[in-house]
Amino acid sequence: MRDRSSELQGGTFLKSGHLHATEDCRAVSEILQRIGDKWSLLVVRRLGDGPMRFNELRAAVGGISQKMLTVTLRTLERDGFVTRTVFPTIPPRVDYELTDLGRELEIPVRGLAEWAIANSGRINEARARFDTAAAA
Repeated sequence: MRDRSSELQGGTFLKSGHLHATEDCRAVSEILQRIGDKWSLLVVRRLGDGPMRFNELRAAVGGISQKMLTVTLRTLERDGFVTRTVFPTIPPRVDYELTDLGRELEIPVRGLAEWAIANSGRINEARARFDTAAAA
C-alpha cells in the first residue's frame, strides 16, 4: 500500500515537506521572469550608478527603444524596484532611481554582470568547441 502522505502532482511525488520548496521555486521563477529579461537587468545595473533621466538611461543602456524602455521602467516601478520623480519644470524633468528594494537587487545583478564580462571569452570558447564537435 502506498504512503498517503505523498501526492502525485505533475508527474512527481510530493511529500508534505516539499510544499515550501515548491512555493519557493514558484516565487523565484515568478521574480526571475519579471526581472530576468535583458532590458530589466541592464536598467537596474545602470540605475545602480545613481538617478538618471529617461534619455540618459536610454543612452546608457544602448540599443533599447523608447517604447521598450518605457515598458521596462513601468514594470520595474510597479514591482517596487524603481521610483519615478517628476520635477515641475518646463519642460518637465523626470528622474528614475532605484528604491531600497532595487538597490538590494542591484547587488546580485552587478555580480552577474561582472561575472559575465569576466567569463565571456571562456563561454565563447566553449560554444566554439561545442559547435565544432556538433558539426563533425
